[in-house]
Formats: sequence, C-alpha cells, structure tokens
Amino acid sequence: MSSVRRLLPLLGCVLLGCVLLTLYTPGGLLRRDEPPHAPAGWSPYDLAGSIEAAQTRLRRQPDDAAVWASLGGMYLEQARRTTDTAYYAKAQGAFERSLRLPTGDGQPYIDAVIGMGALANARHDFAGAVHWAERAREEAPFRWALYGVLTDAHLELGQYEQAETALRRMLDGRPDLASFTRAARLEHLRGRPGPAREVLRRACAIPGDAAEYAFCQWQLGELSWNNGDPRTALTAYAQALAADPEHVASRAGKARAEAALGHTDQALRDYATAVARSPSFVVEYGELLEHLGDGDGARRQYAVFTAQHRLLAANGTVDNLAMGMFEANHGDAEAAVRHLRAEWKRRRSVEVADALGWALHQAERHAEAATYAARADALGGRNALFAYHRGEIEHALGHTAAARAHLSRALSINPHFSPAGATRARALLAEMP
Repeated sequence: MSSVRRLLPLLGCVLLGCVLLTLYTPGGLLRRDEPPHAPAGWSPYDLAGSIEAAQTRLRRQPDDAAVWASLGGMYLEQARRTTDTAYYAKAQGAFERSLRLPTGDGQPYIDAVIGMGALANARHDFAGAVHWAERAREEAPFRWALYGVLTDAHLELGQYEQAETALRRMLDGRPDLASFTRAARLEHLRGRPGPAREVLRRACAIPGDAAEYAFCQWQLGELSWNNGDPRTALTAYAQALAADPEHVASRAGKARAEAALGHTDQALRDYATAVARSPSFVVEYGELLEHLGDGDGARRQYAVFTAQHRLLAANGTVDNLAMGMFEANHGDAEAAVRHLRAEWKRRRSVEVADALGWALHQAERHAEAATYAARADALGGRNALFAYHRGEIEHALGHTAAARAHLSRALSINPHFSPAGATRARALLAEMP
C-alpha cells in the first residue's frame, strides 16, 4: 500500500484544519515560518485542585455520574503527567462508579465508557480499548473522543488502516490538539516528517493550558530528535519545560539531546532529575552511564527498572515490550524472545516487530530475526533504531551489502540514535570491505 496515496485524504483534512486554526489564532495570522511560542500570561491548569474540587462535590452528591466520570478522566491525566500508574486504579474506580449510577435515559454515562477505553490503552489492553470505544460508538457516534481511543488502540495493535479511518472521523468532527497530535504520529510512522512537523506546529498554536502546550512541544522535540536534529529538539524540549517544569518526558528528552551535543554534565543532571520523578527513563539513563564508563551507576539504574517491573508483575501487569527490549540488550536473550513472542500474539505493531526481531538476533536466530526486521520497515517510516537492528541482523547473516545499506541509513536518519548503537554502527561500517 502506498503511504502517500493512502494518507493524501487524511493529510488534506489535517491541513484544512490547520488553515482554519491559523486564521483564528489569537493575535492574528501565524506565518508558516514563524516558530510557535507559549502564549504570554498563561495560567496553568490546576489539575490537583480540580481533583480536590470533584472529590468535595462527590462527598455532597455521591450519585453524580458525570462528576465521577470527570474525576476518572482527571486521574488518568494525572497518571500521564506524573507517569505514576497508581492513578490507574483510582481512575478505574471512578469510571466504574459512574457506570453503576443511573442516568436520565437509562444508558451508562458515555464519558465513563470512553474513559474506560482510554484507561485500557494506558494499561496496554488495546483489544479492551477497542471494545470500550465501539461500545461508546453504538451509544454516541458523535462523541469525538471515542475516535481518539480507537486510533490509539489500532495503532498499537498494528492495524494502521483502521487507525487511519478512526482518525479521519475524529478530524472531520473535531480538528483540535488531540486529533492533530495523533495525525502527526501517523505521518511519522509513514515516514513523512515534514507533514508531521507542520501539523504539530499548528497544534502547538491552539490556545490551551501549560501542560497541553508542553505535551505538544515535547512531540515536536521527539520528531526533531528522531530525524537527527538534536539542536532543534533541545529548543522544543526547553520550551516544553518553560511551560511545565514538571514535564518529565521533556526533561529526559533534553538530557538525551544534551548528551548528543556533548553537554554531558548537564545531560547527567537532567537525567537524574527525570528519573527522580519517574522511573520510566532509568534504562535510557543507565545506557548513557554505561557508555561513559560508569558501569556501577548503570547497574543501579537497571536494578531500579527490574524492581519496578517485578512490582508491576506482582500487581498483574507485565509490560512485555519494555521487558523484552531490556532483556535483549542487558539480560537474557531467550527471556527477551519469550516476552516479545507473547507481545506479538497481542499486537502486531512495527515497534513489536522490531523488538522481536532484535531479540531473536541476540538469541542467534538470525534468519527468523530478519523476517521481523523487514516487517518493522513495512510502513516505510524513518526509524534509525529499526534500521540499525536490521543492519546488525544482515551483518550476522553475512549479507554485507544489505548490512552496509541499513547501517548507513540508520546513521543518516539520526547519527545519535543510541550512544552504544551509533558507535557500533560506525565501527561495523569501518570494518566492512
């Protein structure tokens, strides 16, 4: 399937929304070459205060289904902002309470149904998310948030045509930050960074609270980073942190870009700040420490990762993708294959295909690994890590020309994609005849 042909209708819809957004941006027309910036005089949204207000109201009116659903959504947002998964249980409790309460038409409160779908996505239960979103569509097909749940779930399941269909419906009904950022992700997966960047720039100009702006700037930073531009990425991450100093993903992104630019001391400080607030980036931090020769520091970060995932497993949650990649790079290759085969049965995204291929390579099953590495490239995206993994696999198979092509492609996409991986790619290329 041609990615360009498939995405032309979607892109046209997105850019139409961008034109409307440009015309109605407060303060006048935003030129195409004018960088987005945080609006002056922003009052950050007080999420903690809003949660407290909802809890106070529910103590007085415990049968208000709408407020219970709203509280569940706020708990989910708190989980996203803090990466604290303890909020998932709170969100579930609030949504389930809302669903049990009677409404005027006898139907479940639809925001709680959609919220359960968003919660399922957050917990990596993507099939469950589709179930909840389809249930919401039966009751209220014009509640555009349900199509965001569907888009996210289908993307993670590797069902890209279904994701595109759901996203087009969302864009038709509500061309806003939520739909634009999803459109940018799909454009990036298809290997179209230019349209992805344009959509994100326009999305960042939508008036909103500080956390929304930070999220949008973080996505711009990720796009620049993934396309080999750490300086532009660093600017975007810094803008995100100026709007929301607690945005942990931007703090880690800033550290990553600083390391690539040779600002090692500042990178280490920013990584330490990020992991103190969230364990989500401990492996990334550990890999930089290992690359810099601090083996003890790296092992401490890896120990935090394994302890975190043991705790999650004890609570019934296993992140097979994260565990599989960790084991493939730092532990037991056979354990990595087991984790990733289990994940492949659940979802067949390009990310899982790449990870399983890499784990099989590390377990010295190179021929089988090559089939998954090829599947990871199926969408035509520009992913330096995927290209590097494919180059290593082809090298192990003795396919020198193919290995050279993929390793060179990895470094051309992003020469800083991984401290160890980029170094290894250059060394392999230097050795090849």
